[in-house]
Amino acid sequence: MNPTTQLPSLPDHLSIDPRSPHYNAEVFEHDVGIRLNGKERLDVAEYCISEGWVRVPAGKTLDRRGHPLLIKLKGQVEAFYRSTP
Repeated sequence: MNPTTQLPSLPDHLSIDPRSPHYNAEVFEHDVGIRLNGKERLDVAEYCISEGWVRVPAGKTLDRRGHPLLIKLKGQVEAFYRSTP
């Protein structure tokens, strides 16, 4: 990454679903990581730092529209940009 490139600040609430009002394409141009209770999660679909929760898919279960069924996990949430080697 070029040192003059500024990363956008990570929002308090972010979703990977483009239909969501919490979706931010500018943030997803970079590799975002999420830690829940100190453990990095790779399957997070949505998070909220201030409320302390993440939403993750419930296995292979789909809702009636064909989207993954999400469950909410609570704990200490930390969002960060992963550094690229």
